[in-house]
Order: sequence, then C-alpha cells, then structure tokens
Amino acid sequence: MLNLPIAMHAFLLLLALFFQVPSVALTSPKPGEALRGLIEIQGRIDVPDFSSAELAFTFTPSASDPAASWFIIHTFSQPATNPVIAEWDTTAVTDGDYTLRLRVYLKDGSYQDVLVDGLKILNNEPTPTPIPPPTLADFAFQPLDQQPDFEIEFTPMPSIALSTITPLPVNSASLSPRSISAVFWKGALAVIGLFAFFSLLLRLRKN
Repeated sequence: MLNLPIAMHAFLLLLALFFQVPSVALTSPKPGEALRGLIEIQGRIDVPDFSSAELAFTFTPSASDPAASWFIIHTFSQPATNPVIAEWDTTAVTDGDYTLRLRVYLKDGSYQDVLVDGLKILNNEPTPTPIPPPTLADFAFQPLDQQPDFEIEFTPMPSIALSTITPLPVNSASLSPRSISAVFWKGALAVIGLFAFFSLLLRLRKN
C-alpha cells in the first residue's frame, strides 16, 4: 500500500529540484548590453562543494576557442553572498565585443561555467542623447481672435481695354414689320377685289 506521507515528500522534493534556482549564475550585465565606465557585475555563487571561483573576460570572437586568453577580473576564495559579486573597469580595455565568464571550481576538481557574450564596450563613442517627445509647448498656437503675423497682399489685375463694337450696316433689301403689314393688306384687298369681280361676271352670264 502506498505510504501517503512518503509520496508527498518525494513529490515535494522533485518539485523543488525542478523549480530550483541555478546556484551559479550571472544576472547582470545582460548579453548584448552596451557598457561604459565602471560596471557592477551581479550573480550567484552558491554550491555545496565550492572550492574557488574566478571572473574573467575575453574577446567575443575567441570565446569559443579552447586556447583563448581569459583576463581575470576577480577571484573568489569563498562563495559570494552579495548580489554584486565584482566590479569591472571597462575603460582599461579597447572598445569592442567581449564575453564574460564565471567559472566555479568544485572540490572534486570539476568546474561550472556561466558565459555572457556579445557585451559591447563603447567608452570612446559619445553617449547618445535621448530626444524627448514633443509637447504642446513646442508648437506655437495662436488664438482664433488674434491676427496672424503675416499679411496677404493683393495685386490688382491690369485693366483690359474693350474694343468698340461697330454695328453692321443696314441691309437695303430687308423689310421692316410695318412694310410687311402694308404688303399683306394690299394683297388681301386685291384678292377680295378679284373674287368680287369674278362673282359679278358669273351672275351676268346666268342672266
């Protein structure tokens, strides 16, 4: 039969091992960070079989080379208890890309390494000045009832001389309305007269 207290103890032990915080770590600076001046290096050195430790740096291109030259920043004879384990004066090295290494030696002769690569030392480059975002004070707003600072000049258009329109000559063959009316009545009287004349002739012939 399963012993419940023993099972719970085993489960808690496995849970603690799974979620345990690494005992050897470098927490600052971060990989790829730009460094200037004196830098605080933060980390943890907490192992049961601690023998000694050293913090060193090298050029990033040579970090993977087993024969790379590592320059010691600080050595430890006891586990570090403070978050800040050392300070690194980056002004003593040339600008470029570097790698940090924390190596902890154990009593059995083995060691554990923690690397932070891509660190960029930029002491000889000017520090970029952050540009603050614009505010309302940066814009010159004018009240609506205030006249603008500029004036608009209107240039009058040059006057255009209109040419005098010459009337067309009177057409001698054209008829006025009065003339047309007189011709119409004359023609009507002539038709009526002819009609009366022919009617009189027809009556005389019948008689």
